[in-house]
Amino acid sequence: MALDRPCLITLTVTLVASIIATQLAAPALAGPPSPGFSPSSRFQSLGFDQGFRNLWGPNHMNTDQTSLTIWLDQDSGSGFKSHNMYRSGYFGASMKLQSGYTAGVITSLYLSNNQDFPGHHDEIDIEFLGTTLGRPYTLQTNVYIRGSGDGRIVGREMQFHLWFDPTQDFHDYAILWSPNEIIFLVDDVPIRRYPRKVDSTYPQRPMYLYGSIWDASSWATEDGKYKADYRYQPFVGRYRNFKLSGCTTNGPSSCRAPSVSPSGSNGLSRQQISAMQWVQRNSMIYNYCSDPKRDHSQLPEC
Repeated sequence: MALDRPCLITLTVTLVASIIATQLAAPALAGPPSPGFSPSSRFQSLGFDQGFRNLWGPNHMNTDQTSLTIWLDQDSGSGFKSHNMYRSGYFGASMKLQSGYTAGVITSLYLSNNQDFPGHHDEIDIEFLGTTLGRPYTLQTNVYIRGSGDGRIVGREMQFHLWFDPTQDFHDYAILWSPNEIIFLVDDVPIRRYPRKVDSTYPQRPMYLYGSIWDASSWATEDGKYKADYRYQPFVGRYRNFKLSGCTTNGPSSCRAPSVSPSGSNGLSRQQISAMQWVQRNSMIYNYCSDPKRDHSQLPEC
């Protein structure tokens, strides 16, 4: 039976509305395939006081037996530092981020020797870059060798929009740093591997593990376009399930760095590589190796 024009228009509108409703109701991007191995389960969790101390902003930090809360307001932020200095290891924590407007605010977990080598230090960073309302957090990973003292050796940033909302629950974030490679993991999924290709582009000097929340309005959100707005204070970062497993500077020279591979060797399994490739295809939003503004003669790992 043929439909007259008004009925056809009504049917078309109904179908379009149904399609739009279906799309809006569709779940968010599914997560990566299973990496097949949970390296975090190999390492014992520590309470904050067992492994760390306050570094700055003591009045903007609260601890209990299982967790740490730090916050930023117009008076101060806060930071913490591991008791021990490490030559290699597995370093991590579960973190939950502030929701809402957090532009200009950095919540971080990172390795550094900036206090020992000011101006030419090394860093391995996990940094959450604050965001504006309705926009996802950016997770920035970075490897930084000998600081700003050498204009050729600068940060090596990779940035991600994760497949989940990091403000809704605690998730695990970790760094493996060994003599041969650096691997960043989120909920045991490798998201980035940085191999040691040449000594000059690989951090080898001992480092502490740090965490902090601070105002980085000059660059954190869209290169400084959006600043920290203290009408939304306090900005809060929550941590628990700290992991510190590695070779300390005062430990035996025979100490070997841990592994995140199920075989216990360097590198990743095929299943872990497959999960990492999924993340880099679907969640990565910036890769310094693909940036035409970078001097690629100084990036052998790319």
